[in-house]
Amino acid sequence: MEKRRLSFWEVWNLSFGFMGIQMGFALQNANASRILQNFGADVHELSWFWIVAPLMGLIVQPIVGYYSDRTWTRLGRRKPFFLVGAIIAAIGLILMPNAGALTSVFPALWIGAGMLMIMDASFNVAMEPFRAFVGDIMPADQRTLGFSVQTVLIGIGAVIGSWLPYFLTNWFDISNESIEGQVPLNLILSFVIGAGVLITSIMITILTTKEYSPEELVAFSEPTTEPEAKEESLLNIFTDFKNMPTMMRQLSWVQFFSWFGLFGMWVYATPAIAHHVYGLPLTDDDSSMYHDAGDWVGILFGVYNAVSAIYAFFLPAVAKKIGRKSTHTLSLVLGGFGLLSIYLAPDPNFLILSMVLIGIAWASILAMPYAMLVGSIPARKMGVYMGIFNFFIVIPQIINALIGGPMIKYIYGGNPIYALVVSGCAFIVAGLLNLKVKDN
Repeated sequence: MEKRRLSFWEVWNLSFGFMGIQMGFALQNANASRILQNFGADVHELSWFWIVAPLMGLIVQPIVGYYSDRTWTRLGRRKPFFLVGAIIAAIGLILMPNAGALTSVFPALWIGAGMLMIMDASFNVAMEPFRAFVGDIMPADQRTLGFSVQTVLIGIGAVIGSWLPYFLTNWFDISNESIEGQVPLNLILSFVIGAGVLITSIMITILTTKEYSPEELVAFSEPTTEPEAKEESLLNIFTDFKNMPTMMRQLSWVQFFSWFGLFGMWVYATPAIAHHVYGLPLTDDDSSMYHDAGDWVGILFGVYNAVSAIYAFFLPAVAKKIGRKSTHTLSLVLGGFGLLSIYLAPDPNFLILSMVLIGIAWASILAMPYAMLVGSIPARKMGVYMGIFNFFIVIPQIINALIGGPMIKYIYGGNPIYALVVSGCAFIVAGLLNLKVKDN
């Protein structure tokens, strides 16, 4: 018995909710650092606030993967996790930039950091089941298409989220200026709009996509030499980790250096570009010029996400021509050069070229590792192994969060641009390690 082939629009609807998740994620990535700086965080402290995000992924995603493999409700198998995660993430999006209004309860910085934690935990609850969703519903020969379409939607959502604050200011004349301890109005409205889009897009996926029942998924399973499945507990995650497929073990190092680099870019792009390219003092985080730099970083993040959405359309053809492994290696190396070029940027407009190269790497990071991996995972453990694979996304972020701030303070002389240089080197190392992956 084989799974039904999906039309393009069915594939599109299957992953449409990811667009809303990524819009919220993009708003967080492009703006959380300057929001926390508005609330009083120093630049070398930023990575410590961001550590809550990967910690939530480390804890939440394997558990969500385990239970989503074993869940069946009237709503479906993966859908309950999409919905709950989206609702909580939307609440976090609304409250984070408004933390200054809640200072009678706790300091604004604490509330902002808490909302960052809640948002990322919720994004994780919604996000990884979407990866398993593709494996559940799509036949093997359509999975590269499935992850590529997912990457396109991620790119679209990220572009909208990244560009929204800039366009609210420049098209609708909504202020991007702030007083000490307050977040600009354009950011507050952007986060509220992001929350609405997140809920709407998740509902479109839930209402238009039918999941296979547990019995149907068993019937679809390919013949296997694995022993008969036994009743397992949550603690079996540790056994599954030890016995992970060879492909996952090889890709783990590629993921480690890829996401180490991404975390450095997300945390330090705004202060690094404001200081190194705009020439602003490191202590100037409330001026209109600093917020102009922050809005431009949002545009730049939108550029790399737009490029990733376009490049994702071509990924299946490129991978078919030169192989998935070569495609991923080339993309990562180009992204590394893009990050390194930020150091050489003569003006803010030059950074658009840097982001084009980073967008190529981002598209590949979102699609190719999963396209290579999914065929080596037992179908009955698709969710838990996708959650375990997330270890190699969050662990490098945690390490970067712990060492990034002290490195900026004590090694880089307080200049965050060198964090972006290290991120570029990490991308290139990831590309070289990918050459060792045996992709069948």
